[in-house]
Amino acid sequence: MATPEQRLAELGLTLPSPLNIPSGLHVPFTFVNVRGRRVSISGHPKQSFDGKIAGPFGKVGQDLTTETAQEAARDIGLSVLSNLKHEIGDLSRVTGWNRVFGMVNSALDYSEQHLVINGFSDLIIDVFGKNVGRHARSAIGLAGLPMNFAIEIEAELEID
Repeated sequence: MATPEQRLAELGLTLPSPLNIPSGLHVPFTFVNVRGRRVSISGHPKQSFDGKIAGPFGKVGQDLTTETAQEAARDIGLSVLSNLKHEIGDLSRVTGWNRVFGMVNSALDYSEQHLVINGFSDLIIDVFGKNVGRHARSAIGLAGLPMNFAIEIEAELEID
């Protein structure tokens, strides 16, 4: 079976640079926290290819369509994989994705959060395969997210 890095290449996908925290932004936590075999991924927005925070911003169902938000959730997956790879060195070390928690900044009557977060879930399964990539998941709508992010995704996984 292909490695996750090989699968990314086969899919024509490139990881952005690791997250570059803007100067002046106080971040008293780490985006990837490794404790033994367990890895906790803090809530991620999308990153541009140079590692800068790239949103998207606003409310899904008002400022963004479901389709645009789903693509952004897939891009957030690439951001997560970039920061994870930076921390652990090789994505083949991932032995299982345990849990994904997707948060969608939603217009009042918006109810397709699950479709938005499918962009992330589908990417993880495409890259890691069903055995390693399958995960439990929640997708919720919120009245707002930090910095007016449209989507934020966190996860828990295991490595060898």
